[in-house]
This record gives sequence, structure tokens and C-alpha cells, in this order.
Amino acid sequence: MNRYLNISIKAAIDAGKEILKIYGNEFRVFEKDDKSPLTEADIAASNIINTYLEPTKIPIIGEEIKNMPFSERKTWKTCWIVDPLDGTKEFIKRNGEFTVNIAMVENGIPVLGVIFVPVTRALYYADVTKGKAYKTQLDHNLKSSLNFFAEKDRILPTPKTEHLIRVVGSRSHMNTDTLNFIETQKNNYKKVDIVSKGSSLKFCLMAEGKADIYPRFAPTMEWDTAAGHAICKAVGLSVISKDTNEELLYNKSNLLNSYFVVRK
Repeated sequence: MNRYLNISIKAAIDAGKEILKIYGNEFRVFEKDDKSPLTEADIAASNIINTYLEPTKIPIIGEEIKNMPFSERKTWKTCWIVDPLDGTKEFIKRNGEFTVNIAMVENGIPVLGVIFVPVTRALYYADVTKGKAYKTQLDHNLKSSLNFFAEKDRILPTPKTEHLIRVVGSRSHMNTDTLNFIETQKNNYKKVDIVSKGSSLKFCLMAEGKADIYPRFAPTMEWDTAAGHAICKAVGLSVISKDTNEELLYNKSNLLNSYFVVRK
């Protein structure tokens, strides 16, 4: 597991380097069949990540590759799940809130995850089997001045309080269902704060103790959530499907997630 996590970290950082090259210049924006945006950074990052992951001989599910039909995928015990540039809308807005997401899933459950934030150079990573997650700050050359897996880089959620709840809201997808959920929290807490972030950074806020609950009542795909799910799971948080009231699963016949809540 440690070997695969190191491969994921290197892949995410190198993909982030390439994304920043494109981010610093003019770039074209395309429209995919589902009307979502696509840039050359998405494709370039995907290609770099694939060069790291393909030699592992573990199959890949990803946003920017041709995914295998479920008739083949259902035989996979283990697979990678990749979003080479999560938060393309944030990338286009140039607000910095986009990430590189890489996860490994075994029997539908995330076992490791890496989220790299190219603009801030923050690297989140977790080994779920060990119950440990980390946030390491890279230098301007995108290298760590410290060793990875340093104890000082461990992250943990904060304990619950009866007075305040910090609810994570999407930067681009706040909707009526989410606003209604936030309103119900006012019955249980004296104060409700809304913390807005783009991309998978919402999972990171939960894992490092900067938010208390993350309701996601808008569409997401498996590659949007798998890495963040792993990081949250490693620190003892739950990612619960609204459809089943059980843990969100991966490598499903339909790669679209149900609505979910990340909570303590």
C-alpha cells in the first residue's frame, strides 16, 4: 500500500506541475457531450497520471479516459479512480480551487487517496488501512522540504460542539436541497456557519478540522469523490449515501454517485 501511495503522490505532483504551466497562459475551453467544460490541462494531467499508474497493472477508472463497461469492471477487485483536474470550472475562473485526485479502491471501498492543490502546493494523502491522513506543504519547486508521512503533518477532524456547526457548501453547486439542509441545522445549533470551497477541497476541510458536515445534494461522479472519501475515512469520518444510508461505494454499474453526507 505504501508503494502505491508513493506512486500516487508522484503522479499527482507531476500532473499539478503540468496544470500550472497551462494555468499561467491562455488556454482553450471545450464542451464535452455532457455539457461540462474541458481544457487542455485536463487531458495533459490525465496523460501524465496514466504513465505512472498503468505500469502497476491495476485498471483505471477516470474522467478523461474511455472507461470499460461494467461487464468487465465488475470483475475488478482493485482499481484506481482518477480525476486529473477536479474543479475545471474553478480552473477556468482562475480562483485556484482545483485539485488533482487519485484514489485506489478495493471491493468498492477507498483504501488510499491523494489530493494535490497545485496553486497552494498543499498535498493531502491518506492510507486508510493505517487510519492516517496527512497534509504536506510543498515548496515553490513543488518539493517537500520534509519527508512525507511526517507525524507533524497528520490531520484530524475537530470534536463536535453543541453551539456551532460549520457546513461545507459548494462554490459552484449550492442548491435548494442544500440550503434546506442548512436551515434544518439551525434547530440543533445556536450558530450555523457556511464554509464554501470548490472541487474536492470540501473533503479536505472536513478531514483537517475546518468544517463539521458536508452535505452533497448535487450530482458527482466517482472520480470527484473517491480520493476525498479516502482521506476522510482515514481520519474516522463517514461518507454516507442518501439512497442506502450506508457508505458510498465505487466501481458501480453507474459511475454517478448518489447524494451523500460527510459527517463525524
